[in-house]
Amino acid sequence: MRFVFTCLFAVFASSAQATSCGGSFAGFVDGLQAEAVSRGHSASAAAQFLAGARQDQAVLRADRSQGHFQRDFIDFSHRLISSSRMQNGARNSQQHDAVFDRIEAEMGVPRSVLLAFWALETDFGAVQGDFNTLNALVTLSHDCRRPELFRPQIFAALTLFERGDFDPARTTGAWAGEIGMVQMLPADILENGRDGDGDGHVSLKTSPADALMSGGAMLRDLGWRANEPWLEEIVVPDSLDWMLTGLETTRPVSDWAAMGVQARDGDLDGVGLQASVLLPMGRNGPAFLAYPNFNVYFEWNQSFVYVTTAAYFATRLSGANVYDAGNPPAGLSGTQMEQLQSKLQARGHDVGGVDGILGARTRSAVQAEQQRLGMPADAWPTAELLNRL
Repeated sequence: MRFVFTCLFAVFASSAQATSCGGSFAGFVDGLQAEAVSRGHSASAAAQFLAGARQDQAVLRADRSQGHFQRDFIDFSHRLISSSRMQNGARNSQQHDAVFDRIEAEMGVPRSVLLAFWALETDFGAVQGDFNTLNALVTLSHDCRRPELFRPQIFAALTLFERGDFDPARTTGAWAGEIGMVQMLPADILENGRDGDGDGHVSLKTSPADALMSGGAMLRDLGWRANEPWLEEIVVPDSLDWMLTGLETTRPVSDWAAMGVQARDGDLDGVGLQASVLLPMGRNGPAFLAYPNFNVYFEWNQSFVYVTTAAYFATRLSGANVYDAGNPPAGLSGTQMEQLQSKLQARGHDVGGVDGILGARTRSAVQAEQQRLGMPADAWPTAELLNRL
């Protein structure tokens, strides 16, 4: 499932009648209908679209139980990248060869990148989610945790409804409102939906051509750079200054090579490009160079472990070998991670909330504290760091 901290196509309009979140659910829906009219939608279309909207408690439970993002990169990637998914990727690449060729020619996005998303999001369309999309969006907009992310999607879905491409009673998808084989939000569909099969509609649930063309268009719109790598496995020397690692530091690939960084296989791909040294599990685990295209993944999804897995999976589908897992020290449990985040917050670090997930801000805070304590600053939190804090 596509993680919902996606960068959204946000169009905000104020309305005196609209309630931002919370309160009576019926009153909240009335406010949505009033805002829809203020945005230029007809009152009859808005009323018909919202008539069956219901609060879905299962959506709220799913939103609050995303424990799979607490897994480390090795565990997460091993679980998601199976031999059957590799085989299905090869088969789908061949089956939709002409579509992938068209996407690469028009949008510059390699087939392996889209195949990886297609696999991880819905297992190549087999598991697209059975939550009513309108109910999911209205429920999450009414909930006061992140209403600003979901409210614009309701009006985007209304526009799709007016075009005949969204059925409020029957359109289903993921719990966070994403639809189709590559799990796109309604505003993403409005912005980048493509009729790949030429039938006059954008059908992301049933048409691989539509879904793949739309996904490619979205990645291009998010800044994908044609004919450039995104992630490459490397070997790093023990003498590397670990404080230079992490996505916050970018240097020319030639600089990294001068410091002793080497491709695990062959020559470094991105000569002439900027890159970061990425150590998902510290200096003793897998190591990668992350190129500018890697940052585009965070526009699709902001989970570090998901993004790194999706990007690595794409390299495997392009022919890369299985990474060298190394021998990293054991990571922290979810409870320990929350304790660590609380301690980091107490020292003035912004970790983005105490959620037990090793995200980008927590990694930066860990790295800063490791340096302060004279530990190797590789951003991998361990029990030793927790105890020393």
